[in-house]
Amino acid sequence: MTSTLIVDGANVVGARPDGWWKDRAGAAQRLHEQLLVADVPYDVVVLVLEGQAKGGVRAGRDAHVRTVHAPKDGDATILAEAAKAVEKGHRTVVVTADRALDARVHGVGATTLSPTWLLSHL
Repeated sequence: MTSTLIVDGANVVGARPDGWWKDRAGAAQRLHEQLLVADVPYDVVVLVLEGQAKGGVRAGRDAHVRTVHAPKDGDATILAEAAKAVEKGHRTVVVTADRALDARVHGVGATTLSPTWLLSHL
């Protein structure tokens, strides 16, 4: 079974107080680079970016990481990506600490992990 990890980019970047707020695009680029070499047990990694962070990474696929630019809010895009992956029969996990998004993701058949989990694998 294919496994998909969907990363709430804003939520994961925001979990590290490393000055990301001064350069959101740079923080997104660093996260993307870390995901490319991360040791995570997933076949596909989807990084969802919103707002200024989209300037740090082009939309599209790099190796096993696919970057998606949210047209408006990241939550709706994350939920749509999770629903698509579940519909394809993928074991789908979303990395977020957003409680409202967590509940919505479970509603489409995906599960969640915390940003702390992902950061420990980067």
